[in-house]
Amino acid sequence: MDEQTGAARPGAEPGNPFTSVPIEITVSVGKARPLIRDLVGLGENAVLTLDRRVEDPVELYVGDQLVARGQLEELDGEQAGQLAVRLTEIADLQNELG
Repeated sequence: MDEQTGAARPGAEPGNPFTSVPIEITVSVGKARPLIRDLVGLGENAVLTLDRRVEDPVELYVGDQLVARGQLEELDGEQAGQLAVRLTEIADLQNELG
C-alpha cells in the first residue's frame, strides 16, 4: 500500500509479509582511484575527483546487485536541498536470478 494514497503498489502481493521489510539502497555516484600516498595525504576540504560528471547517471544497488539507474535531483519546497534520485532505468531482476 502507498502510505500517501492508500493504493496498492505495483508488484506488491497482498498478505506477503516481506513487502514491508525495509532494505538499504546504495547510490553510487562515481569512483576514484587515487594512489595510497595521495589518499593518506588528503585533509579536510581536499577534493577527490570522481570518474563521472554531475549530469551522468547514478547506479542504485541492493547489496552488490544493480537494481536501477537514475539522475540525481535536488528537492524543492519543505525538503529543499535534500538529494533524491529520479529512476530512469530498472534492472530486469527476474532474468538475472537464474
